[in-house]
Amino acid sequence: QVQLVESGGGLVQSGGSLRLSCAASGFSNYAMGWFRQAPGKEREFVAAISWSGGNTYYSSSVKGRFTVSRDNAKNTVYLQMNSLKPEDTAVYYCAATRYLGSARIGDYNYWGPGTQVTVSS
Repeated sequence: QVQLVESGGGLVQSGGSLRLSCAASGFSNYAMGWFRQAPGKEREFVAAISWSGGNTYYSSSVKGRFTVSRDNAKNTVYLQMNSLKPEDTAVYYCAATRYLGSARIGDYNYWGPGTQVTVSS
């Protein structure tokens, strides 16, 4: 059973940075993804990373600003978010999947409860 808990969210000004963490248990050999959901909108893919960390994937809206990484020794996945914009405001979720690089919500079996990120203009 995989268990995930996100942390690191908060309030930041436009142009600022935040680093989200996802503490995981039981996630050996799982690829990981980050998703977000803004009020009134559907949950959307943000980034994904392979088990080894050697392959990463990003949505076009965050590519070049966000970086996904993982430290398997610490059972933690990270999302470094730079140059934040008000439209990045959302609840951010990490999730685990057996499907490398998937952006499909249905491919992710395990989800954390989410952490709120608010970017003020």
